[in-house]
Amino acid sequence: MLWIFLKVCNKISHVNYTFIYLGVLKVRKEKEIIVVGHKNPDTDSICSAITYANLKRTLTGKNYVAKRAGSVSKETQFVLERFGAKEPEYIADVRTQVSDIEIRTVEPLKKGVSVKNAFNNMKEQSAFLLSVTNDEGYLEGVVSVGDIAESGFDVYDNRIVSKAKTSFKNIIETLEAKVLVGNPDGVFDKGKIFIAANTPDLLETYIEPNDLVITGNRFETQLFSVESGVSCIVLSKYNDDIQHLVREKAKEKGVLIMCTPYDSYTVARLINQSIPVESIMTTENIITFSIDDFTNDVKEVMAKNRLRYFPVLDEQGKYIGQISKRSFLDMEKKKIVLVDHNEKNQAVDGIEYADIMEIIDHHRLGSLETINPVFFRNQPLGCTCTIVYQMYNENGVEITPEIAGLLCSAIISDTLMFRSPTCTEYDKEAALKLAEIAGIDIEKYAEEMFSAGSCLKETSSEDIFYQDYKTFTTAGVTFGVGQITSMNSGDLNEVKGRLNEFMEELLKKGGVDMLFFMLTNIIDESTMLLYKGAGAKEILISAYGPEVPDDGVLVKDMVSRKKQLVPALIAAIQQ
Repeated sequence: MLWIFLKVCNKISHVNYTFIYLGVLKVRKEKEIIVVGHKNPDTDSICSAITYANLKRTLTGKNYVAKRAGSVSKETQFVLERFGAKEPEYIADVRTQVSDIEIRTVEPLKKGVSVKNAFNNMKEQSAFLLSVTNDEGYLEGVVSVGDIAESGFDVYDNRIVSKAKTSFKNIIETLEAKVLVGNPDGVFDKGKIFIAANTPDLLETYIEPNDLVITGNRFETQLFSVESGVSCIVLSKYNDDIQHLVREKAKEKGVLIMCTPYDSYTVARLINQSIPVESIMTTENIITFSIDDFTNDVKEVMAKNRLRYFPVLDEQGKYIGQISKRSFLDMEKKKIVLVDHNEKNQAVDGIEYADIMEIIDHHRLGSLETINPVFFRNQPLGCTCTIVYQMYNENGVEITPEIAGLLCSAIISDTLMFRSPTCTEYDKEAALKLAEIAGIDIEKYAEEMFSAGSCLKETSSEDIFYQDYKTFTTAGVTFGVGQITSMNSGDLNEVKGRLNEFMEELLKKGGVDMLFFMLTNIIDESTMLLYKGAGAKEILISAYGPEVPDDGVLVKDMVSRKKQLVPALIAAIQQ
């Protein structure tokens, strides 16, 4: 019997692998292509992600989705609200997740289902593991082929069926029986299984109340069993013709009588398979994975376990399918489009595990590497959104007022209303055309936008610092540069002391060698430059002269981090 069972298991194994290989049943989220800017995104980073994703959807019909790698600033919030744009969803890490691999849809069971039903289910679905869920879809346990095999060998206890609280409906289904007398809605939860093969005069020694008796065409045995108060009689190889006295007595005593086409030997073998899977399923220490789990972590867990299949749960913790080590064979990396940056330390976490498809940027070439060739567009313009604006025009795609407002806002923000040395004539020309489409007075709107982002008194030092912060690496030195802009010198002076203290504490945590922060006055076109870290003061002296106070140095005619500060810092560090 064991040999036959293992042969069946081997057959299931073969079919299961074929099933997965062919990918007949699988669950995947709709594949999206993520368009995302840098960490601690500014207005250009958010707006370029939104507008470029819209352009790519229009051109390709594919699912390009704008996301953000950090919190949006008050300035950006103002822009999004003004033009009715939804804030992009936050994404912290772009490593491959369970949702990116094949999840096999193996239908779950309910805990009351019989073991026989479960095994048939396994054969039909070519599965080695079945999950047991409640009515809401939450996992209650798992049943493996091994669990079913084990239950088949526990044949020495003739009370196993009642101990498992087996429903009579399960017994009827397993034995393919027909109810002759009584209510099948009950549960067999007391007594033993007894095959009445003895002569009637010996039955009194063996049959007890609540037993389940297996017998055949024996009037005396049937009647004695009913009179003894058994809970159920199974008539093997028997039709529905039972004597009137037995029928009436059974009704009177509440005894369930059913008939089955199987002989007594077969009934005895089959009846143990009627027990509910609840009695054999594993309920503790079940290893499950969420659809959002990273595959790196999943592989690590799998490697430490001898199990072959694992249930997968959705975002609400409900069962949706299962995975195995073979599920990783056709794993697809997340597809990413980067906008407004091309430095690895500015990119969303896990970028080295993603499939970078495109980069749209206006900064210096950074440290990012790709496995495959990518579409890379980098132009010396004042704003990434200016490049995106060009691409709309090049492809003949209509620019709606909403898109125009986002593009225009980003150009105004990145060029500081055309005051930044990074601003080109094309940036200004693009912004004016976009303002016309968006229906805004560009100077009045710029003042409103900058004022919205300059409310610093009620903003924490951390939020101010990370509002627009980037890190750079050169000559083995990593340094961070943050910037805020305001039209109000009073606001900038108010946060100066707080930021100096915050930078001092932040530097102690490590990660960078030096920190710099630009408090930029848009009206004066000047910057109060704060600094922290060993060697930072010497670098500023090298770049801007000997007068560098400890609490910050005022640099006239400096408003651009990209074109003015960062190049000067890199040159000083490399000397």
